Amino acid sequence: MTALRLHLALVLLFLWGPLVALAALSLNDAGSAALWPGFSGRWYEALWQNEAVRQAAGNSALVALAASLIATLLGTLLALGLRAGRRPGPLLEAVALAPLFVPEVVLAVALLSLFTLLQATLGLPTVALSHAVLSLAFVTALVRRRLGVCDAQVLEASRDLGAGAFTTFRRVTLPLALPGVLAGWLLALALSIDEYVAASLTAGPEPGAATLPMLAWTMIRSGTAPEVNALATLFLLVSFVLVLLALRLSRPARAL
Repeated sequence: MTALRLHLALVLLFLWGPLVALAALSLNDAGSAALWPGFSGRWYEALWQNEAVRQAAGNSALVALAASLIATLLGTLLALGLRAGRRPGPLLEAVALAPLFVPEVVLAVALLSLFTLLQATLGLPTVALSHAVLSLAFVTALVRRRLGVCDAQVLEASRDLGAGAFTTFRRVTLPLALPGVLAGWLLALALSIDEYVAASLTAGPEPGAATLPMLAWTMIRSGTAPEVNALATLFLLVSFVLVLLALRLSRPARAL
């Protein structure tokens, strides 16, 4: 048992050590790992005073909200459609969940090619659509997992008692799936906020369409490391909270 605990501690240290170091460096008054005169929140204050950061934060918020809503709506409908088929074939499963396994850069290039083919103007709307495509399969998987606890006999009983299809959906299926839907929405939010590859390819040349990850990469290349440490720490905190809430909502429920 002691060996297992030591192994767990080493794994957690391997996973969280760099992240804890990042958070600590974001509070370093010197802004350098070589010097440590004391703790300070000056780099977070510098972020707040940076107009480019505020604009990029607004862009990321708009994109994440739009992308998560689109992904949640379409992902929920897809999960319901797959469940209605009772036992979908492997081909349909693969098509529905392909974004989970296809490399992100491949999807981003494919989306850019599609937008170019349609002669769409690149900007925040195309970034939001790209993020929605990348998140859709995750929402579908979470909603399907939640729907899996519902016995088909419960739906049949509802219909036998005189409820129509819509009433059964509203009174039985939707309340049961709601935690999975909310979990999918939170996960889609987290994925969109952290997404860089698709955003960088589909945002276009307009500097006003930059999201926070895109701006962070620009800051790294320009050598503003202390502010990047603070920005990355905020990314970590937001993502951690959203994913934690999503995991809590997606916990297995007792079968009905």
